[in-house]
Amino acid sequence: MSVKPGQAEVWWMAVEAVEDSRWPRLFALLDDSERHRAGRMGDEGQRRTYVAAHALGRGLLSHWAGQAPQHWRFVAGEHGKPEVVTTVGQPRLRLNLSHTRGLVAAALTLDHDIGIDVEWLDRKAAGMAVARRFFAADECRQLEQLEPERQDEAFLWFWTLKEAYVKAIGKGLAQPLASFAFTLEPLSIRFDHVPAVEAGRWHFYRFRPAARHVMALAVAGDVAVKIVGQDADGLARVGGGPDYFPMGAPAVRP
Repeated sequence: MSVKPGQAEVWWMAVEAVEDSRWPRLFALLDDSERHRAGRMGDEGQRRTYVAAHALGRGLLSHWAGQAPQHWRFVAGEHGKPEVVTTVGQPRLRLNLSHTRGLVAAALTLDHDIGIDVEWLDRKAAGMAVARRFFAADECRQLEQLEPERQDEAFLWFWTLKEAYVKAIGKGLAQPLASFAFTLEPLSIRFDHVPAVEAGRWHFYRFRPAARHVMALAVAGDVAVKIVGQDADGLARVGGGPDYFPMGAPAVRP
């Protein structure tokens, strides 16, 4: 296994940068059930985003553990979060995926809870209306203090951070979004009704992997985080041996 405990790796890939001739190679990285599900999608954009996200996640697993991408199997957790099936006695691989228009991402650690979320800045989010309904009061006040032209981007930063956390704990939107609150500058979190020891183990990061996308990462524990921009050619070579592990370009940080 190429990565030790105490490390996390995030891969991201621009969907629109994948040439048409490269899609069969990404499709081949999936297992039969994923191929079947992708084949049933009527919208070409949704199908390509699904294929890209799942190929990216499988490629990252194989980069870490050396198995073929199609080898990996998943089981649903209590709230439906997919968990990697590993051999008894082996380290627990924690994988999380996210996708939005034009971008997909995958995050992986050993044993640590982890969640990732990406959003497209040009989406029509109805930010303040959604925030007033679902966010903590402190977060709404932060948004209200901003100029209108800055509110949409700030809302999506809050959203990605919140999504990353609820995905990391495996509850999704079953966890009330108002039960914890972020401050963006400096980046911090406040939990309601959570012991300080539990709250202190969480670490959050936010990144700008592309000009029109934002990305947030939540991980339980103090780990070293590596961010890698991926391409279709490098990803399709994962699993071919140590000489074929990709060397992506680093993401742009805020």
